[in-house]
Amino acid sequence: MKLVVGLGNPGKKYEKTRHNVGFMAINLFLKKHALSGEKEKFLSKIVETTIQGEKIYFLKPQTYMNLSGNAVHEIIQFYKIDPTCEMLIVYDDKDLPLGKLRYKIKGSSGGHNGIKSIISHIGQEFCRIKCGIGGTKGNVIDFVTGEFQKSEEEELQSMLELAVEGIEDWIDNKNSDKMMQKYNKK
Repeated sequence: MKLVVGLGNPGKKYEKTRHNVGFMAINLFLKKHALSGEKEKFLSKIVETTIQGEKIYFLKPQTYMNLSGNAVHEIIQFYKIDPTCEMLIVYDDKDLPLGKLRYKIKGSSGGHNGIKSIISHIGQEFCRIKCGIGGTKGNVIDFVTGEFQKSEEEELQSMLELAVEGIEDWIDNKNSDKMMQKYNKK
C-alpha cells in the first residue's frame, strides 16, 4: 500500500496558485493515467487505484495548507500506512528556482507550513518531491498564493511533467539514491 499526497489549498480561488503545485502534479498524474473516481474522505479528495498489484491512494487535503497534517494523519492511521516508506508528499518550494525538483527522504519543514503541519503529526521521516516555484518577490503569503505569470507557464508544465515522472518512479520502488541523482540536478 502506498500514499501519494499533493499539497495545496482547496477552492477555485487558489486553483492556479504557486502553493497548489502539489495538487497540480496529482491532477496531471491522474489525467495521464486516466484515473478517476475522486471521493471526499479523510478531510481530503482521494482517488484509490491499484498499480502493479499494489493499492495506491492519491490524496489532496482540503484542510488548507497549514492544517495538511490533520488529513495526512487521518489516512495513515486508518490504513496503518508507514510514512517512512509508504508515503510521498509533493509540494511547492519557494527556495528552489522555478522548474527545479528536489527529492528528499527526510528533513525539516524548510519553513513550509504544510510540511510543518505534517511533521507535527508524524515526524520528519517521509519521502518528498519539492517543486520549485521561484524566489519570493515581496510578501511571502502574497507570493505563494499568487498565480504563475504567463511567461512561467511553459516551465511550470515541464516541472509538473517531471514531478509526475518522479511519482511514477517512486511508485515503481526506484532506489532513493537513483531518485536523488535523477531529480536533484543543479
